[in-house]
Amino acid sequence: MPDEPVISSDLAVVGAGAAGLYAALCAAARGARVVLVSATPLAQTASYWAQGGIAAALAVEDSFARHLADTEVAGRDLVRRSAALVLVHEAPARVHDLEELGVRFDADRRGVLALGLEGGHSVRRVVHAGGSATGRRVVRQLSALVVDDPRIAVLEGARATGAWMHDGRCAGIVLEDGRAVRARATILATGGAAALWSRTTNPPGSLGIGMSIAHAAGAQLADLEFLQFHPTAVVGVPGREGFLVTEAIRGEGATLHGPDGERFVEELAPRDEVARAIAALLEATGASSVGLDMRSVDPALFPNVVSALQEAGLDPTRERIPVSPASHYMMGGVVTDLHGRSTVAGLYAVGETACTGLHGANRLASNSLSECFVFGARAAAAGLDEPAAPSQAAATGAPPAASRLERPARATQEALWRDAGIHRTRAGLERLRGDPHPLARLIAGCALRREESRGAHQRTDFRALDPALDHQHTVIGADERPHPSRWS
Repeated sequence: MPDEPVISSDLAVVGAGAAGLYAALCAAARGARVVLVSATPLAQTASYWAQGGIAAALAVEDSFARHLADTEVAGRDLVRRSAALVLVHEAPARVHDLEELGVRFDADRRGVLALGLEGGHSVRRVVHAGGSATGRRVVRQLSALVVDDPRIAVLEGARATGAWMHDGRCAGIVLEDGRAVRARATILATGGAAALWSRTTNPPGSLGIGMSIAHAAGAQLADLEFLQFHPTAVVGVPGREGFLVTEAIRGEGATLHGPDGERFVEELAPRDEVARAIAALLEATGASSVGLDMRSVDPALFPNVVSALQEAGLDPTRERIPVSPASHYMMGGVVTDLHGRSTVAGLYAVGETACTGLHGANRLASNSLSECFVFGARAAAAGLDEPAAPSQAAATGAPPAASRLERPARATQEALWRDAGIHRTRAGLERLRGDPHPLARLIAGCALRREESRGAHQRTDFRALDPALDHQHTVIGADERPHPSRWS
């Protein structure tokens, strides 16, 4: 079947990170036939490198209300409450589902989960596997289950280039090699767009591919101005440039120090605050990095981080690690409802590809993996409720010819870092509006439309938060003209 020019299935899932793998497994568990399209070999996606954990209200002293409050505070009055309520109520069940699927989370000798503390959380609620190897452990296990499931056909090394549209709805996905997948629903789970920026924690493939495919099909995008910069990415070390040092290490007591050796920020403040504080200090001093001091942290808690740094010639048990902010996570994406449905019938998006409004203007640490599993399950269920895909080729016609997705030039990546970085100006964003890359232009348009500073979007010409823009999302459609929208 994988070699056929047109492959029929109940569900097409594009992307084999945490969201895509889990959505595929959920659909298969309901008896569906699934085709999983993965541009890379399984277990080599961006989720594999995720050092953060899964946020869920599991502790006795925690509650749904407390998790909700932390999410909304971090999101700077832009969080869609209905999406946040879904997440906080369903995340604990998804953690238990993963345990049943064989994922082994860190726990004490009695089997009680070891919960971590990360920036913006008021209580320990982050579940980890192997310390900072959560993404690796989860993706490895889910990938193994996918390979063993006879209802899931995996197309490795296959790149999606466009949606297969018929009569105004998505009938499947078209691949770069000319093949196509016909399905009753197509779920885009291709990750985010942080690799569009020149300095990033993301792998090279995180270029907003799912967002570009959805937009070309007529789907709305939203909140592209909100790109989170992770405060602690390694700088100035060949071979480890942009390597992310997880926030959980600061949760265990690591501290940040300026060139004078003094602490200068509350290390567990929300990420946007810490990133801005570092950027301001670097600008004021001319330094290229600040020092992350994790000498007081037990290295056994974060073995993959410690080993990676040591391989690069840094010894975190003896010296401070040079870090500075890097592009990390896109809060915006394909507009979806609470079941992953985009504004195009039959086309769904989950994980970092989607924008449910959950993260608002600044993602709360480790809510992203929770989102993958909560909304991945919801999208799989909703997708299988779509009308059955026509079994005859004549019913949908021949799939369109494969197109080529435009990859960003180095100049585009440098322009995004310069003009849509931690601080933005009208002049820089206007310049970016003329960039040859389509998604770069859309990002600039959304950032120009939001004339305020909120969370991860900071305008030096509009330094204050504008209360009139609370809970107002920036939506952009086929005409590429951003407009405001409020979501319930």
